[in-house]
Amino acid sequence: MTHPLTGGDGSIRVLVADDQPLVRAGLSALLNAEADIEVVGQASDGREALALVETLKPDVACVDIRMPHMDGISLTRELNAAGRENPVPVLILTTFDIDDYVFGALEAGASGFLLKDADPAVIVHAVRQVAAGLGTIDQTLTRRIMHEFVQRRRLQPVSGTTASSVLTPREHDILLLLAQGMSNEEIAVELVVELSTVKSHIARMLPKIGVRSRLQAVVWAYQNHIVDVPPPTNVPSS
Repeated sequence: MTHPLTGGDGSIRVLVADDQPLVRAGLSALLNAEADIEVVGQASDGREALALVETLKPDVACVDIRMPHMDGISLTRELNAAGRENPVPVLILTTFDIDDYVFGALEAGASGFLLKDADPAVIVHAVRQVAAGLGTIDQTLTRRIMHEFVQRRRLQPVSGTTASSVLTPREHDILLLLAQGMSNEEIAVELVVELSTVKSHIARMLPKIGVRSRLQAVVWAYQNHIVDVPPPTNVPSS
């Protein structure tokens, strides 16, 4: 069942998609308690969420992975399809700590991935990060996921060698700083440039390496060995 709400001026408009009524209600209550966030709609499956996006125009979609009719990964792929006029940043929230789900979400264009048992403050912060164009991933997953992604998956056809002839030196520097987890503001301070300059460089860089989000850019940097990640302690070295 759908429950459209009206977002306040200047607030982050959020669509919540989850097949469990209690989860939808709880997450909506959590987000609506924030002065700068407004849940404008709720959906019980991916197909319903896709229809709501067209009418409600959310800034962020908080999406479960396992849903009937259309799962969260398929929904994410639709919301970030190449050529879509208004792509919607997606924050995946799931109870399942399964690598293939994380990989699938990243490949589909998700801007963030969190487990549902994350601290409420972390979830709220993640919504703000995704709305601001910043990727986020659960800290308990980051190193393992990056390591496994490098070992097992190819996200984009552009190689690190190709990128060296495509990216400008400044774009390369910014990519390295993104991979360190720096925000736009921190990158501007590090490089002694204006914030608007950093945003412009990132906007030009993403399509050059064939990715749609900052998070995918970081994954791409790791898998092309522009940045190396040490294996986590629970993953045996090869």
